Amino acid sequence: MARPKPLIHGDENAQMSDFLQVTTTAGSREEADRIAHALVERRLAACVQVVGPVHSVYRWGGQVEQGDEWVCVVKTSGAQYAAVEAAILEMHSYQCPEIIATPIAGGSAAYLAWLSRQL
Repeated sequence: MARPKPLIHGDENAQMSDFLQVTTTAGSREEADRIAHALVERRLAACVQVVGPVHSVYRWGGQVEQGDEWVCVVKTSGAQYAAVEAAILEMHSYQCPEIIATPIAGGSAAYLAWLSRQL
């Protein structure tokens, strides 16, 4: 039998499973910062952490490529995911940007309540 989802203190309607961490990468710090600021300013994300550079090795166009990228770690809700994806696609320079959403299975009640209030 499935356990009931815990409620977030301070927001009776939000559950932990309602939140996502979305990851995308950008080819420059400037692009990553532009994406991060736009998502937070539009209230599509409560917080975006920009990490990097990281070195990526990947296959593209039949070739093995490599390059430095900056990772954007986006804290958002499932309800906002479609708008987050659309905004990233709108702003991104890559033909096929990485956009991966991972459910947030747990977290401190205070942080998740803050996250909920920011969106």
